[in-house]
Amino acid sequence: MKTTNQLFLAIAMMLLLFPVQFISAQDESQAPEYVTMTTMHWNMDNDDFTMDDWKAVEKEFMDKVTKKNEYVMAAGFYLHNISADNSELIYVQAYPNWNAIDLAAKKAEELIKAGWPDEEKRDAFFKKQTNFYEVRHSDEIYATMPFAKPLAIPAAKDMIVHLRVSHFAYPENGSEEEFMKTFTEYHEHVTKKNDYIKAYYPMAHAYGSDKRQFVEATFLSSIDDLNDMFDKDGELFNAHWSDDAAKKKMDELGGKYFTGFHSDAIYSVVPELRK
Repeated sequence: MKTTNQLFLAIAMMLLLFPVQFISAQDESQAPEYVTMTTMHWNMDNDDFTMDDWKAVEKEFMDKVTKKNEYVMAAGFYLHNISADNSELIYVQAYPNWNAIDLAAKKAEELIKAGWPDEEKRDAFFKKQTNFYEVRHSDEIYATMPFAKPLAIPAAKDMIVHLRVSHFAYPENGSEEEFMKTFTEYHEHVTKKNDYIKAYYPMAHAYGSDKRQFVEATFLSSIDDLNDMFDKDGELFNAHWSDDAAKKKMDELGGKYFTGFHSDAIYSVVPELRK
């Protein structure tokens, strides 16, 4: 799948060279422009931990705060499945624009006071919630990118997210017209036609630790579909770019835009904790 990965990196780099704007083929008016990802860590010293208790606490918060916050378009938790740190979990929120990030935080403060009007009970709830996690966490903000494939089915118990983080190389001779055409072609003939891909969200660094980051979040029905997804990508790619010259051109097109680095991780979706 070398050619496939190089193509995505090439297109993503092009989108950093020019203004980034989310474009959804299905509904532009409802598309988020920014996504925040908070990587948290379980408190391993919490001897009273149970997954059911954690879900109950976070569901209460989501019902009273997140779901009522008009500035948060979507939200969800993702648990370690296969990644470098088994203590991590990721909380993601999507926003319609940059200003909404700040407005959402202010609105959350109002909703918290309304949801737990009794100060003593409010303090007890947040003490319990905080005890699930370590103090350390990291935050990243990403700009959404064109040609997402939105999740069109309800999140299910076994659903996973394959998260790939790649690095851009910043070539000086990038062309918006050339690469946008190529990205459109790839999206139409591979991503949209791959039935194993239930959702696909490409994102570029907006604010955080590493501006080289290009993030791809791919939703699958289960971990069993991962290899089938890659195989299907290759099948669809070879069907559309059927001759060696076309494949070579795609390799050359992508080769100048990426460093060669990427990391892969798999996270489990928590269906009960989604907006």
